[in-house]
Amino acid sequence: MIYLDNSATTKPYKEVLETFVTVSEKYFANPSSLHSKGGEAENLLTAARKSIGHLLDASPSEIVFTSGGTEGNNIAIKGIAYQHQNRGKHLITTAIEHASSYESFQFLESQGFEVTYLPVDQTGMISLDNLKQAIRPDTVLVSMLHVNNETGTIQPIKEVGETLKKHKKIFFHVDNVQGIGKVPLMLNEWGIDLCTISAHKIHGLKGTGLLYVKNGVTLSALFTGGEQEYRRRAGTENVAGIVSMAKALRLNLEEMQVKKENMLAVKHFILNGLKNINGIEINTPEENSAPHIINFSVEGIKPEVLIHALDKRDIFVSTRSACSSKQGGASRILLEMGLDEKRASTAIRISTSYDSTEDEVKTALKVLEEEILNFKKVMR
Repeated sequence: MIYLDNSATTKPYKEVLETFVTVSEKYFANPSSLHSKGGEAENLLTAARKSIGHLLDASPSEIVFTSGGTEGNNIAIKGIAYQHQNRGKHLITTAIEHASSYESFQFLESQGFEVTYLPVDQTGMISLDNLKQAIRPDTVLVSMLHVNNETGTIQPIKEVGETLKKHKKIFFHVDNVQGIGKVPLMLNEWGIDLCTISAHKIHGLKGTGLLYVKNGVTLSALFTGGEQEYRRRAGTENVAGIVSMAKALRLNLEEMQVKKENMLAVKHFILNGLKNINGIEINTPEENSAPHIINFSVEGIKPEVLIHALDKRDIFVSTRSACSSKQGGASRILLEMGLDEKRASTAIRISTSYDSTEDEVKTALKVLEEEILNFKKVMR
């Protein structure tokens, strides 16, 4: 099996699975319970929060545990909007956000908020000038992806943060689901107020994630009915998943330090291989893009047909984000980048992990070329 859909989800580390089983078996009590078993679970929760805070250079009190990226984005965007609407109802985001953010902003528009969607250039990058021009006295939030989930384009988060430091009343939210463990992000130095992370993108388990909320930032809770997570997210905590996430984050950040150059080399190997296959157009920019995501279009072939053909040969890739992969038609992201309908409708995404090798991707590229040739023969 050659698995190249790591942006959709990653295979859990063996150590993460072992941790989940151990905690589930031995520390199954509710961490809010007053008895000793509840206290043991609470101690594990506290230790995991402290460990994650240390890894992210954040205070433990700034870590709010969630069910994943979608919930984290919803809490950050809607929570800030509702909490601070008396001060202003203008929000800024980009036109190429993940659906969990993009649709949150669309929902808020139906609730009377005004949203500015920043356009992007042909590489998927926003303009800082456009951002500066969009800021108004009633702007309360700027929210954007660090790494685009379809193309891998890296937004200038540091520069955006520097710009927003001049506007003390505007909150800055970053969706770092695709960036964590691949592209460095400095929460404090870059002026980030809220940041979303999901465990299953870093070899953790599905159904676990976190939202960094800088101390002093207030937001309206979407879930009520309990005092968990500093009253920001009611509900019994998934202790086993959270402890496993802390381990996954540590292991993934350690891998980044050791294997990041190898991942970049694999990316360039893929890009060079794709350039030699007739009928392929590469959509991911070679510069200023993440080391694990490559997006390309195959002329004249429906992506789902090609994906199924590769699947039969034990090679696994995707079209766009997993949340939107079953939707037909053109990619909203690629259309916003100025690509035509035909090219935006035939896109494939390859996404690697630190375990991906040049031998694997060499085989995958060979099979891809064979399948494209087979389809072209049939279409003649």
